[in-house]
Amino acid sequence: MPSDIVYQRPLFGGQISCTFPNRFQDVSEIRQVPDHQEVFADPSRDESLIVELLEFKPDVADNDSAVWFLQDLAREQDAEGTLVIEQSGVHEAPGLMYNNISAVVTTAVGQMAISKGRQGREAQNTVKVHLANLRIKGVDTDVLITAYEPIVINPFSESADAVGAGMAVPAAQAGCMPMDEVFKLAVTSFKVYDWSLF
Repeated sequence: MPSDIVYQRPLFGGQISCTFPNRFQDVSEIRQVPDHQEVFADPSRDESLIVELLEFKPDVADNDSAVWFLQDLAREQDAEGTLVIEQSGVHEAPGLMYNNISAVVTTAVGQMAISKGRQGREAQNTVKVHLANLRIKGVDTDVLITAYEPIVINPFSESADAVGAGMAVPAAQAGCMPMDEVFKLAVTSFKVYDWSLF
């Protein structure tokens, strides 16, 4: 049974929050993070969770939005071998409605080979990527919640120093909450307290 302690984390100066395990450290305490992102990582497992606020993309259909953002992410990170493993339908998000304009959530799970930071293709790790797109149309915002879970760590990756090369140890075996559960918890607990953020 996973022994992670979870708690509600304030994001963007407390204007938003979501809940996830405390093993995820705030990356902004280590390096600079763009203002439109909150980035958390568990360096002992090479797992990360990112909340990102983007301008709403009206040309992307709701039912394709999570897959569209997943593929955009793969292009942005110069990923190879990107596969979409699953995608959800469109779900209403009544708690994120603003000015009587509906909000919806879609999710997608993919697998891709990506490098850390400035490392080249020879150091690519195979990762599972969980992505939720919360489309808050009342404030013209696409919120992305993205969780990265390593499957195979390349021996040339800088991640190999921290977690070892080869197949990643399953979370349950390591006594941690599995990343798919971390992701679901973060998405379902997402709350906006101050709409002036948008």
